Amino acid sequence: MITVSAPGKLMLFGEHAVVYGYPCITTAVDTRLTVTIESTHDSKVSIDAPGVKDTRFVDAAIALATTEWHIHHGGFRLTTKSPFSGCYGFGSSSAVTVATLKALASLFQAEIDDRKLFDAAYNVILSIQGAASGFDVASAVFGKTLYFVGGGKVIEPLTVGDIPLVVGYTGVKSSSTDFIKMIAAKRERYPEKVNRIFLGIAKFVDQAKEKMLSGDWERAGCLMDFNQEYLRDLGVSSEKLEVLIRAAKDAGAWGAKLSGAGGGDCMIALAAAGVRQAVEEAITHAGGEVVHVTPNTQGVRIDP
Repeated sequence: MITVSAPGKLMLFGEHAVVYGYPCITTAVDTRLTVTIESTHDSKVSIDAPGVKDTRFVDAAIALATTEWHIHHGGFRLTTKSPFSGCYGFGSSSAVTVATLKALASLFQAEIDDRKLFDAAYNVILSIQGAASGFDVASAVFGKTLYFVGGGKVIEPLTVGDIPLVVGYTGVKSSSTDFIKMIAAKRERYPEKVNRIFLGIAKFVDQAKEKMLSGDWERAGCLMDFNQEYLRDLGVSSEKLEVLIRAAKDAGAWGAKLSGAGGGDCMIALAAAGVRQAVEEAITHAGGEVVHVTPNTQGVRIDP
């Protein structure tokens, strides 16, 4: 029996632009999805995934591993467990895909390094969603905080200290696929405007990378505000996100923005230790749910 866990993720900078080959910064969080696989020798594959909203990713991961990695088995039982499911926008689809592939490789002794694992998981996500940047797959595989360019052209770990991050959940579940399609349609109709926004976002991503590496979180917070302005221009923010972002800012956060595709899910803020409690209380009073996670955590791993 093999048990593997993969982390959730939060996008810090670069939403939507990353789908079109621009950079982003993403961080893995310590809320982890677990996959357990046990051989059964009855020639059947049994899947029990109560914490996963869509088993297509598990099915596709199993199909890829058995065909491309030439895994031969006499049957197995696969069980998933997730404290975050799909509700927060933490990337449950990518986490379960990565954990499933890692567990299969480990149980059936396939020699798969992290890059090959990323490529396989990314192909699974693409086969189902049709369009994806892969940053959430990279977070699940490599963990920590990454400077990432769409499709995995660049996967660069960033050596940063403790990230003074506050996370607020809107209570509204958002569909990443729907928002990606919306931006694709908008880009087709207004290519100059949308591409100009993407270039601006990319500039802030590169500046944020520099500020994070130097520990200048106050300036990184300002860059979050600038990134959010562009996301508003793209039309992916929402009234609930804006209420929580404004509450965090009014309580003293250095900066705040949505995290992910938009429309709902989570917002994030950077805040000094002295105002963190005030920021969390402000988010709660504004109708949000503070989600206590630790960023910059370990990627996929085999658990005891």
